[in-house]
Amino acid sequence: MRTRVRGWRWRRSALRRRSDVVEAWTVLVVAVLILVGAPLAGAAAASWAHGEARSVSMEQRAERHRVRAEVVGRKGDSLPSVQAGGQHAYRATVRWTEPGEGTRTATARVPADARRGERVDVWFDDQGRNVMPPVDEAAVRQHTLTIGTFAAGGAVLVVLFGHFLVRRVALRRRLAEWDRAWARTEPQWTHRRA
Repeated sequence: MRTRVRGWRWRRSALRRRSDVVEAWTVLVVAVLILVGAPLAGAAAASWAHGEARSVSMEQRAERHRVRAEVVGRKGDSLPSVQAGGQHAYRATVRWTEPGEGTRTATARVPADARRGERVDVWFDDQGRNVMPPVDEAAVRQHTLTIGTFAAGGAVLVVLFGHFLVRRVALRRRLAEWDRAWARTEPQWTHRRA
């Protein structure tokens, strides 16, 4: 039966080695870094990502405009694509009327279930090219959460890898200390001359 003594690395003892103390401090530092440092790193990265995503969203909203257009015809050679939100879309010819400019026609992505004569929302940029809708608030939150989670997870992995390296070095030193101690003790126990 083994008896486990808590905190034995912190107590003064003739059997305690320097590597035991280093390992004990390392465990304490690792615990603090994982419990405090990793969440702070994740929060900082999430805050940065949120600011960047919000600025991209604002830029897109400034340079893109939505048009309510009528589907005139579907392009026969158009392959389906996936729009934001996981909706399938096809390229089709659409027509709309702009105040002061008259009727305009263009090719744009429309939902796969859109029929001829149906009115759909289509997004264009300042140059009149069909573009994806601007990033919405849900996508910004999702991006923020993803970056924050991965940053915190990455911080945890870096801390655990550092702990692994420190333990490995401590184990090598501990084994070297045992070899030196045994080299001094073996001749007395085995009555061999060194």
